[in-house]
Amino acid sequence: MIHTGEKPFKCSHCDYKFRRKSHLKNHLMIHTGVKPFKCSHCDYKFSRKSDLKNHLMIHTGEKPFQCGHCDYKCSRKSDLKNHLMIHTDEEKPFKCSHCDYKCSRKSDLKNHLVIHTGVKPFQCSYCDYKCSFKYNLKNHLMIHTGEKPFQCSHCDYKCNFKSLLKNHLMIHTGEKPFQCIHCDYKCNFKSLLKNHLMIHTGEKPFQCSHCDYKCSLKSNLTNHLVIHTGEKPFQCSYCDYKCNRKSDLKNHLMIHTGVKPFQCSYCDYKCSFKYNLKKHLMIHTGEKPFQCSHCDYKFIRKTDLKNHLMTHTGVKPFQCSHCDYKCSFKPNLKNHLMKHTGTKPFKCTHCDYKCSLKSNLKIHLMKHSGAKPFQCSHCDYKCSFKSNLKIHLRKHTGEKPFQCSHCDYKCSHKSRFKEHQMKHTGGKTIKCSHCDYKCRYKSTLVRHQKTHTGTKPIDVSIASTSAA
Repeated sequence: MIHTGEKPFKCSHCDYKFRRKSHLKNHLMIHTGVKPFKCSHCDYKFSRKSDLKNHLMIHTGEKPFQCGHCDYKCSRKSDLKNHLMIHTDEEKPFKCSHCDYKCSRKSDLKNHLVIHTGVKPFQCSYCDYKCSFKYNLKNHLMIHTGEKPFQCSHCDYKCNFKSLLKNHLMIHTGEKPFQCIHCDYKCNFKSLLKNHLMIHTGEKPFQCSHCDYKCSLKSNLTNHLVIHTGEKPFQCSYCDYKCNRKSDLKNHLMIHTGVKPFQCSYCDYKCSFKYNLKKHLMIHTGEKPFQCSHCDYKFIRKTDLKNHLMTHTGVKPFQCSHCDYKCSFKPNLKNHLMKHTGTKPFKCTHCDYKCSLKSNLKIHLMKHSGAKPFQCSHCDYKCSFKSNLKIHLRKHTGEKPFQCSHCDYKCSHKSRFKEHQMKHTGGKTIKCSHCDYKCRYKSTLVRHQKTHTGTKPIDVSIASTSAA
């Protein structure tokens, strides 16, 4: 039959034919699903004894086939045959009839041809998914079954693919096999190294179709495009909050769940985000990595340094739309605008007091609670506010930070300093912007300015009579 090409044994389930009855018997197990050969080390089962024999070498570590040109060893003869092509001229004997593709193995060529034919014979029984290769379907089915056969030996992590487990294990081993040739950067994955290298090359292959924005990562471009489309695909299940990124939604959900997975090792502080814990730890370590280039000030946060620098530059980018007020910080403008709108969102729970600032409410509540958290280290003095303690401490230190520019007078309180200056100025330091009028107090100036604006000032005597 070898010479005649005759194949008398035909499969009753498909068109396969065989020369030997034993071959047909083995083939039929594909259709029946019978796997009589079981591994004694694990749960694997096989249709053929030869497959079991090859599999057992994984457990024994046996590699009987060795290359005659180098130290390469393997457990299967077919693997050695493929390897030998590296050393021989017959490196890639299998060529594609549609393009210039060449390969070492016939099976690789068969897989490649699917690109040209577009054949996808394997279909998912749960959804419309189709694929060209059986192993792709097998992997896809795990999405529906929830099967995660690969488990970490160090923790509870499970996954669908061996490659994912291999990557995960590097977290435990600390292995970082991929190193940058330009700097000391090391990482676990080749893809991360590829992305990192773009920092050195300056390469930005992904460009926005709406503007000039370019970036190194496709994910960054995806996030950027949302600016143009206004799309917010991630929605909170507790409230109306929507966002562009899944990570933002994850962070937002902690507001509702109250989850605070990050705890300080020095105190009871807990927080939802790792970067908040990192900043908090600096309170204990005393670390202040951000230093002002104009003075000796140092800060824990970069934003604090940025805000501080405005005291040197004098920049006040935020302007009130109702008056000439300008400020360096947006929250200050927001607070200022409440003077115009009359908004007082913070209300005392003990009385009718309302205010525009949360800090003012906090101060007011101390009147009800009688709390005096700040204590002097030299005597029994206690107070409600840190600023008061600072002033009190000057009695012990003898510090007098306020000095008159006209004489040698010094004092520890700003209010006393202000009173002293009136002796030199004649007591009228506040000037009207419309005329030459001067007065001592701001409240007096406000009443005076109503004569310019046309607003009728309140007559105190009439108000007192009517109240009586």
